[in-house]
Amino acid sequence: MKLMKLFSGAVAAAAVAVMLSACAPTAKQEGTGGYIDDTVVTTKVKTEFLRDESLKSREINVETFKGRVQLSGFVSSPQMANHAVEVTRRVQGVKSVVNNMQIK
Repeated sequence: MKLMKLFSGAVAAAAVAVMLSACAPTAKQEGTGGYIDDTVVTTKVKTEFLRDESLKSREINVETFKGRVQLSGFVSSPQMANHAVEVTRRVQGVKSVVNNMQIK
C-alpha cells in the first residue's frame, strides 16, 4: 500500500512538472506571462495610435514579441512612418521598434 501511494505521488509530481514546463519560455516561444505582457504592450501601442489623429491606425499592424514591437502596413509618407515609430517608442514596455511599414 505504501508503495502504491509513493508511486501515485511520483506520477502526480511528474504531471505537475510537465504542465509547468509547458508554460516556460524558450528562445523562439514566449511563456504565458511573456505573452500576456506583449499583448498589453500591443494594446497600449494601438491605443496611442488611435489617440493620434494624424495616424491612420487601421492601416498599421502592430505585433510584439518579448518587448520588440514590429510595425507593418501602409502610411502616406516617410514622416508618418517616423512619427508612428516615435509614438511606439514612448509606450512603456517597448524595448525596440522594427519599422516594416511601406509608403503608399
